[in-house]
Amino acid sequence: MTADSRDLVTRVQAALSAPGAPFEAVPGPTGPRYRHGPRTLREFLDSTRAHGDLTFLVADGGRLGYAEHHAAATTLARHLLDRYGLRPGDRVAIAMPNLPAWQTAFWAAQAAGLVAVPLNAWWTERELSLALDDCAPGVLVVDAERAGRTAAWAARHGVPLLTAGVPAGGGPDGAERLEDLAALAAGPGELPAPAPGDDATIIYTSGTTGRPKGVTAGHAAWCAALAGARFFAASSLRCRGVDPAQAPPQTALVTFPFFHVAAFTTLLPLMAAGGTAVLMRRWDAPAALALIAEHRVTTFSGVPTTALGLLDAADAAGDAMPSLTLLSTGGAPAPPGLSRRVAERFAGRVEARNGYGLTETCGGVLAHFGARYLAEPGSVGRPSPGVEIRIAGPDGSELAEGAVGELWVRGQAVFRGYRGDAGATAAAFAAEGGWFRTGDLARSRGGEVSVVDRLKDVVIRGGENVYCGEVEAVLAGHPAVADAAVLGVPHPLLGEEVAAVVVPRPGAAADAEELRAHVAGELAAFKVPAHVLVRSEPLPRNPIGKVVKPVLRQQLAALPPRT
Repeated sequence: MTADSRDLVTRVQAALSAPGAPFEAVPGPTGPRYRHGPRTLREFLDSTRAHGDLTFLVADGGRLGYAEHHAAATTLARHLLDRYGLRPGDRVAIAMPNLPAWQTAFWAAQAAGLVAVPLNAWWTERELSLALDDCAPGVLVVDAERAGRTAAWAARHGVPLLTAGVPAGGGPDGAERLEDLAALAAGPGELPAPAPGDDATIIYTSGTTGRPKGVTAGHAAWCAALAGARFFAASSLRCRGVDPAQAPPQTALVTFPFFHVAAFTTLLPLMAAGGTAVLMRRWDAPAALALIAEHRVTTFSGVPTTALGLLDAADAAGDAMPSLTLLSTGGAPAPPGLSRRVAERFAGRVEARNGYGLTETCGGVLAHFGARYLAEPGSVGRPSPGVEIRIAGPDGSELAEGAVGELWVRGQAVFRGYRGDAGATAAAFAAEGGWFRTGDLARSRGGEVSVVDRLKDVVIRGGENVYCGEVEAVLAGHPAVADAAVLGVPHPLLGEEVAAVVVPRPGAAADAEELRAHVAGELAAFKVPAHVLVRSEPLPRNPIGKVVKPVLRQQLAALPPRT
């Protein structure tokens, strides 16, 4: 089965990317580029008008159709230019949770040739101010809660504040309401058309390894992200014997925050096919079950933590989720047992999918699905036609198959650089030919990539490399463990030693020595955590679900060396 499923994926993806096929890519000086498809996000937005009255967004009991969304976005685009005097290349910052107005503001920026700057909706006033200082927007679009955190900055800098969902007269002084502007007629004349090489977005990295950096990406990169996501969806359908042209539009429960690239990996192909996005502002497993039932959701999209929470809630409620056909995770490594759990729970009716992508690659550039994911649950799959990968050694040379090295990526989907940080940009593109150094350690076998760990998170214990992800996967396999994080703590002789922070399942007991013995039964002795801290509170995570290891590292810093 393993060989058969690998051969099937290889044949299907080769046919989809062959010369003249929809996902054909051609060589370029900085990697492959797609021959077909839209050239700018403005072109893509205009193409969605063909979906007419089909529902695009569902939120808080309301619905927004594709034609209505296009009209709202283009009307706002004209006002951004005429009313606020913005010009192509100026920036529009967006700070709000998953609301339909977020999409209106984002696509209005694209229609007007402006640069959209999605900001983390959960940031504090200080964090938002730092990002706003960096991107210097011409307009700030916010909801009521973010208005309170940004009004002082906007007033100091004379930047117009445009609010969504704020009652008339209830916003900060001088702020205008998006609802009032949307009711106005669009001004005359054509909107300026952006070029493929123009900047489209500045998205800030999650900041799990330090201060967030502004990742600048152009229209061409985002169009490659769209093509890649559609390629993976078509590959999955073809492997199941389904003609993509005959597949009905999907209804997806989108739990990723819009300010994270993982949301685009779901939304862009959904928009291309005329699908429906059901929105959640904050994750709540019972509420997710209710939305899936109410809207007959076919696709769940979220980080592994929310996917596991959904399955736990469904098990507790006895909910079969009969409409569901796809459970897709991203944004963080998926535990190895997730695909097996999905296969067994749904008896093959629901396909599990995972993948790999970064803010710097405009979302997912590798994907794993179906029988291949089940056969190789530790992999993140194969790259899309629009990117090339290399497993590089310290000197940049390509390593032999199966060897662990840094994952390098190049191609159309790769970002332009870090805003205002030439040093970080130069370090990220340290090799010729457009190769981007991801900072992730990986290996490749048979064309499939497995990400081992973050380069900077590897624990070097007495000269031996310990890949945290490998140890975390073993801990996750213990029946008493709900969540685990592995990291290095200082040691006076070894340099570092391995530590683990574990959260037990409700009602389960997780003894530190038992957990160490469990790891010792699977891995070499030097990989066994010297310290195991069992805690009842959840691990600290950022809004996308990644463990914030610097916080744990501070908590573990005072631990004495194990003797």
